[in-house]
Amino acid sequence: MKKKEAHFSAVLGRNRVVIERVKPEIDDGLYPIKRAPEEKVVVEVDLLHEGHDEIRGRLLYKKAGAKQWSFAPLKPLGNDRWQGEFFVGGPGQYFYTIQGWVDAFLTWRRDLQKRVAANQVAKIDLRIGADLVGQAAQHAGAKKGGDLKRWAVLLADHDVEPEEKLELAFSKKLAEAMDKLGEKQFVTSYEKQLEVRVERERANFSAWYEFFPRSCSQAPGKHGTFKDCEAHLAYVAEMGFDIVYLPPIHPIGNKFRKGKNNSLQAEPDDVGCPWAIGSNEGGHDAIHPQLGTLMDFKRFLRSAKQRGIEVALDLAFQCSPDHPYVKEHPEWFKKRPDGTIQYAENPPKKYQDIYPFNFETEAWESLWQELRRVVFYWIKQGVTVFRVDNPHTKPFRFWEWLLAEVRKAHPEIIFLSEAFTRPKIMYRLAKIGFTQSYTYFSWRNTREELTTYLEELTRTEVVNYFRPNFWPNTPDILTEPFQRHGRPMFVSRFILAATLSANYGIYGPAYELGENLPREPHSEEYLDSEKYQIRHWNLKRSDSLKPLISRVNWIRKENSAFHSNRSLQFHFIDNPQLIAYSKRAEKTNNTMVTIVNLDPHHTQGGWVELPLESWGISHDAHFQVKDWLTDKIYYWRGIRNFVQLNPETLSAHIFQILR
Repeated sequence: MKKKEAHFSAVLGRNRVVIERVKPEIDDGLYPIKRAPEEKVVVEVDLLHEGHDEIRGRLLYKKAGAKQWSFAPLKPLGNDRWQGEFFVGGPGQYFYTIQGWVDAFLTWRRDLQKRVAANQVAKIDLRIGADLVGQAAQHAGAKKGGDLKRWAVLLADHDVEPEEKLELAFSKKLAEAMDKLGEKQFVTSYEKQLEVRVERERANFSAWYEFFPRSCSQAPGKHGTFKDCEAHLAYVAEMGFDIVYLPPIHPIGNKFRKGKNNSLQAEPDDVGCPWAIGSNEGGHDAIHPQLGTLMDFKRFLRSAKQRGIEVALDLAFQCSPDHPYVKEHPEWFKKRPDGTIQYAENPPKKYQDIYPFNFETEAWESLWQELRRVVFYWIKQGVTVFRVDNPHTKPFRFWEWLLAEVRKAHPEIIFLSEAFTRPKIMYRLAKIGFTQSYTYFSWRNTREELTTYLEELTRTEVVNYFRPNFWPNTPDILTEPFQRHGRPMFVSRFILAATLSANYGIYGPAYELGENLPREPHSEEYLDSEKYQIRHWNLKRSDSLKPLISRVNWIRKENSAFHSNRSLQFHFIDNPQLIAYSKRAEKTNNTMVTIVNLDPHHTQGGWVELPLESWGISHDAHFQVKDWLTDKIYYWRGIRNFVQLNPETLSAHIFQILR
C-alpha cells in the first residue's frame, strides 16, 4: 500500500486532468474497432478538472510498428466533451489514445482579455505572461525558441507601450508558437492504447452471390462440375458480383442421407445435403468427386480471379456419420448412454445425418489444431473468403483463437458469420474477429422495423465492430412476404439490401428468377430445395431480375456513398408505405437518396423532406436529381418534393443530388 501511495504522489499528484468516457472503446478496450482503408476515426472524450483553468487535449495515433505517435487536437463540444479525428491508412493495425493537461498560457490569455475588458490590466499581469513565454523558449531550445525568447523580453520590457504588449499577447503567431513549442506540464495520459483494425476494401464493400455447384450443369438432372461452374462465372460477373459463395464442396455422407424436400428416406439417386460432410471419399479437406478434382477447383479459383471475383468456401465444422473423423477420432464426439454418437438436434428437429463436434472433449486441443489445419489447407489452395456455418454453436474462445491464428499469417482473409441467433451473441462474434455478419434484415419489413434496426446498426457503438451483410434470402430462408407478394417484393427487397448495406448477398438463381414456393404453409423452407436435390435453372427467362441486379451493382460501384454505412440517414416522408434514406461520401461529395415503395401492390406517393443545408445547398434552392435506375433527371426545389412509385413498373428511385 505504501508503494502505491508513493507512486501516486510522485507521478500523478500534479496531474489535474481526468479522462473519462472515451468513445469508441469496445468493452473497455478489450476489442478493436473496425474501419475501412483511408477512413476517418472520430474520437470523443470527457476531459475534467477542478477549478476554472483552461485545459487542452490531443488525440495520439499511429500504425502498429511506428516509433512515433502522430497528434490531432481535441476540440471542445461543450459540457466537458471533446472531439478529435484522424484518418487510418491501408490495411493493418492502428492504435489511438488521449492526453489532457491544464494550459497555463491559455488561462493567462483568457484572464488577460477579461482584465482588458474591465480596464484592470496591471504590469504584473503582463509579467506573468512574459515568464510563461520565457519558460517555453527555454524548453524549445536556442534554435527553435528564438522568437519566443524575444517576445518574452518584449512582454517584460517596461519601456514598451502596453498596447504593443497586448497586441502581441493576443496575436495568432504567439498562440501558434506556444502551442507548438511550449512545454506541456503534468500531462494525464489515458491508461489504454485502443486498437483500430483496418481490413481490405472488400471486407467493407462487397456483393455476394450464392449458388450450388452441383446445379450448374447445362443438362437437366446431371450433376454439375467445377468446369460447369467456370462457365457460370460469366453469368455472375455480368451481374456485377465480386464474391461467389459455394455451399460445402466436400464428399457427402451416405448414412441417414436426407432425400428430396428433407425426406428421411433417400432414394438411390438422391444426392444428399452438402452440409452432411464426409464419406469414405474424404472429409473437410477433400472435394466431392462428382464436382471434380483439386486441380479443377484451383482452376475455378483462377478463372474467378480473372473476372475480379473471389470465391467464398463454406466452413461447416460438423460431420456425417461416414466422416473419417468418426472412426479416427471418436473422442471428438459426444456419446449417448447407449454408446452411440449424439447427432445434431434442435428439438423437435432432428438431423441424424450430422454429428456435431464436442468442444468439451478432453481432447479439445487436438480438435482445435485439426480444424486450424483445415482452414490453412484451403487458404493454401487459394481461398481468401470463408462463410462460417453456425459459428454460434461453437465456443467463443475457439473462434477467438482460430481467427487470431489466421489473422497473424493471412490478415487478408474474410470471415462471414452465419449466426441467426440472439443479438448479443451475434455482436460478440463480431467483436472477437468475424469480418462480416448475417443479420435480421430478412425479417424487417415495415418502415418502422427497418428504420429502428438500421439505426441500431449505424447509430450505436455496434457500428464500430459489427459489419452487417444483408441477405434477402438464403437456401434456408424464404420469408412469408416473398411467398405472398411475388416479383414486386423481390425488387424492393433487393434494392433495400443493396443500398442500405455496403455488404449484401443473394441466393441465386432462386432470387433473380423469383422462386417463392414454400415446402408447406407457414414454412420458410423452399419446395424442392437445392439443399437436397439438383435443380436446373432457366437463366434466360424473360422475367429474370438479372438486368435490375446488374444495374444496381453498377450503381453501387460508381457511387462511393454506397461503400459505407456510417453516413446512413433516414428522412421524413409523409406516407408510411414509402421509406427514404440517404448516404453521403464527404471526400467525393457524392450524395445518394434512395426511396422505396414498401407496398408490393399499389402505387404510393408522398412528400419527402431532405436536409439540404447540411449538404451545402440552400433550403429553398433549385437543384437537380438524377435517378440512376432510369437515367431520368428531375428538377426539385427546396427541402420538400413529391415522389410517386408504382410497384408494377419500378418500386424505387436511386437519386443522386446534382450540384
